[in-house]
Amino acid sequence: MRVERQVLFWLSAGLVLILLIALLRGVILPFVAGMVIAYFLNPAADRLARWGLPRGIAATLMVAAFACIIAAALIFLVPLLLTQAQQFAVALPDEIARLRGLLDVWARERLGTHYPEVAAGLDRSSNAIAENITSLAGFVAGSLWSQGRALFDFLSLLLVTPLVVFYMLIDWHPMLAKVDSWLPRAHAPTIRRLASEVNDAVSAFIRGQGTVCLVLSIYYAVALGLMGLRYGLLVGLATGLMSFVPFVGWALGFITATTIAIVQFWPDAVPILIVVGIFAGAQVLDAGFLSPNIVGSKIGLHPVWLIFSLFVFSYLFGFVGVLVAVPIAAAIGVLVRFALKIYLASPLYSGIAPPTTLTALPTATATSPSLEKPVSP
Repeated sequence: MRVERQVLFWLSAGLVLILLIALLRGVILPFVAGMVIAYFLNPAADRLARWGLPRGIAATLMVAAFACIIAAALIFLVPLLLTQAQQFAVALPDEIARLRGLLDVWARERLGTHYPEVAAGLDRSSNAIAENITSLAGFVAGSLWSQGRALFDFLSLLLVTPLVVFYMLIDWHPMLAKVDSWLPRAHAPTIRRLASEVNDAVSAFIRGQGTVCLVLSIYYAVALGLMGLRYGLLVGLATGLMSFVPFVGWALGFITATTIAIVQFWPDAVPILIVVGIFAGAQVLDAGFLSPNIVGSKIGLHPVWLIFSLFVFSYLFGFVGVLVAVPIAAAIGVLVRFALKIYLASPLYSGIAPPTTLTALPTATATSPSLEKPVSP
């Protein structure tokens, strides 16, 4: 019964935590964002502390540097992105119509008598795309307003998040020591090992994959901008940031950029091939250098499981769910692997009952008479 009570306790604790996140998701966004940012910045703060700086000064420098980067992005980068996004939204119907015209000409030349059927299919596809884009734009606009553009949320992110990051960086190690002191003593070594595996997976993803996404964002934005692709900055940054989901971000960016290049440059094939080469080079750079050297092999999250967790947690908890999806998915993955390891080593899997412990023999018969030392006369 002891094991059953422990399992029931931890399941109840996890359920209470999920319910609290669901109930408070409207107000805990700056705190969750602050914890994620502090987790990302903590290794740099530790390094400054090892160099002799007091922890408070190291935390102040890290928060100030991060704030300067965000401010520079808001001042110089965000206006360009908003301008390109607005231009893209305005020009999208014309771009779709032009793409439809290119497909129409191609189909008319090659399909002959079958062209009317294909034309009807193109009409249906164009109408469906237009309707879906309109619905998606309305959904995104409503989500942005309800989750990120409300005045309260914006002020909370602007004012509360830096404070959370600062105090989390200062109290990081005392906080971990306090949590360690709360662990059940009999299971503390196992919990520490599992927590270390979770930390490895989350660190590889948040710090490692985050760094890879930033590098790829710069690469895509600069390369697509220099080759003259319309909305190259917007498409490049979006593709790089979506690269946290392996292959999915690359595939979406490749389809989008190639489609824009076809609409913009056709029938000139050279710029289209350059776009294809840019994305092929990014894939080689990511798979051959960035991921092996920055992320490593400790991430332990299958892309399908990662996509599923992002969809589920974003559906249940909104933007807060997006922030906590990866840590929770990594923790669940570690716990599932641990439970599977125990199951494979248990009699439930093997079907072999554990050996029964024999009771000790009486003292008088514990030693064989033939092995006793002879008594001296």
